[in-house]
Amino acid sequence: MSLTERLVQIRASQPERIAAALATRPRGVLPSGGGRLMIIACDHPARGALGAGRDDTAMASREELLSRCVEALGRPGVNGFLGTADMIEDLALLGALDGKLVYGSMNRGGLMGASFEMDDRFTCYDARGIVSAGLDGGKMLLRINYSDPGTANTLEACAHAVDDLAERGVLAMVEPFVSEWRDGRIVNDLSPAAVMASMAIASGLGRTSAHTWLKLPVVADMERVLQAATLPVLLLGGAVPDRPDETLEAWRTALTLPTVRGLVIGRSLLFPPSGDVAAAVDETVGLL
Repeated sequence: MSLTERLVQIRASQPERIAAALATRPRGVLPSGGGRLMIIACDHPARGALGAGRDDTAMASREELLSRCVEALGRPGVNGFLGTADMIEDLALLGALDGKLVYGSMNRGGLMGASFEMDDRFTCYDARGIVSAGLDGGKMLLRINYSDPGTANTLEACAHAVDDLAERGVLAMVEPFVSEWRDGRIVNDLSPAAVMASMAIASGLGRTSAHTWLKLPVVADMERVLQAATLPVLLLGGAVPDRPDETLEAWRTALTLPTVRGLVIGRSLLFPPSGDVAAAVDETVGLL
């Protein structure tokens, strides 16, 4: 029986098993001391983004996507997962999240290519849902477009989410970018100055930053960039790289900086150029 068949059977006849699986799974713990996190991410599909590398529908098959996530999560040294409720619930039913830290993706309403993409509504988890599901925190995407008024709604919503998560004592993972419309699509500015500005804006969200971490791209002059905030930083993977060796070296260098607490990688490891998920995950874990 395929993963899909097993999950559909449970969802159709025993939906109560979802809450039970989340409630009874062994929880993960943050590494002690200076230990680094390795988190597998998979929340792009909920925003209508199904591509990886040169394949625009790489993540369209849920069977394939779940299989790759299960394989990645089963590798030694992987200690977390980030995703939307549907992915988290499926993986919990499969036992793939046992002993893992789990973070819920919150705002996926800024659908890729939509005219309202910058007004990134919170259409997935809220803070109450994250705590009731036994998750360890919530992640939000904060794209800041100075020429698009939809950014104001996203800023306000992210500030409220930071407050709601902090009140419950769980982590708020903010992924900020300075972005712009270019030829009908949103493009993120990855210059050091833009990343530092996004960090400063994200750091100031909400009534407290006590539980806020940043999720950031690796860019040029990373040592100087990370001086823009005192919040813990997780490095994101971004699109599947054309030159994976260069990407690994960039991650390796950035991981030596004191602000950086680990990696949150999705498509780069789930759909590596080599096609070998286990080898790609193991090589990346080796950086930690």
